[in-house]
Amino acid sequence: MSYVAKDGKDYDATGAQIPTAKIHKIRITLTSSNIRNLEKFCSDLVNRAKDRELDVKGPVRLPTKVLKITTRKSPCGEGSKTWDRYELKIHKRLIDLHSSSEIVKQIVSFNFQLLLDNRLSHMFFWIDINFTRTRC
Repeated sequence: MSYVAKDGKDYDATGAQIPTAKIHKIRITLTSSNIRNLEKFCSDLVNRAKDRELDVKGPVRLPTKVLKITTRKSPCGEGSKTWDRYELKIHKRLIDLHSSSEIVKQIVSFNFQLLLDNRLSHMFFWIDINFTRTRC
């Protein structure tokens, strides 16, 4: 098929307009308690996007949330008043992309097994992707 450009739009040889992929502003929110895996995933994601020559902004580092729990060691309340203190740090990163949704699915769909650490059963990793259509 040959393409003929008219008025900045693409047409095929029969004169029918070729549909173009919709460009979205995509915000990817990454959340994890393991900062090493989070930083590695962010750098891999940005490198994959730059290889495809996409407009990338980020990773933007958001403030770390610290969840704290203080509890008594003794289950019955007797004995010396000793306390245990536990905390969980939650790290968050934002990455903005300008591309079609199919390209983002290809970028994000690589193997997540690199992120999982079998020694830590309490580690979690969360990805949230928001699509917003922009005028282009």
